[in-house]
Amino acid sequence: MQPRIPRQPAGEQDGRSPEPAVAEARLGADLEYVVSAARRRALRDGDRQVDTAHLLHSLLEHDAEVRAALGDGPVIARLLGYLVQRSIGYGLRWRSTVEDSGALPVVSETAGFSPLAAAALEDALARAARRGAPCPLGRDLLAALVAHPEARAVDVLARAALDARTVRARADGQAEPAP
Repeated sequence: MQPRIPRQPAGEQDGRSPEPAVAEARLGADLEYVVSAARRRALRDGDRQVDTAHLLHSLLEHDAEVRAALGDGPVIARLLGYLVQRSIGYGLRWRSTVEDSGALPVVSETAGFSPLAAAALEDALARAARRGAPCPLGRDLLAALVAHPEARAVDVLARAALDARTVRARADGQAEPAP
């Protein structure tokens, strides 16, 4: 049976930046696992693409440093509550749309990622490179996920009463961790 969210073949096309699957190969074991879990969640939910909310959900479940940057138990429980509800009500309005800011080049649906999710993966890689790290950390991906106000991850954070700018500052290490 073919996966509904296939991986793209490796390599660059027409001088464009690598497709998300190529970026995945450079993520390191921890974030590869996060991306793999997000793919499974998107498939299970019947979503056409992995979006920033899928990636945020997987980060929350698998990265203690990300959870610490976001807050204590009640905050995490509230966030996970919104993320879990996306398949049973909240988030259904996203089902037939592509997560896109309009400012990024459109990534084809076959890539398996929304344009904003693909951009977040590339941004996480760039953040790691600026630090001289071989692969990004969960906090790099968290900061990248909340970089675009139109991202579904930002919508989820807002519904859980978290400000995306504050979360990004915490992920970047520029603000105190959440209590």
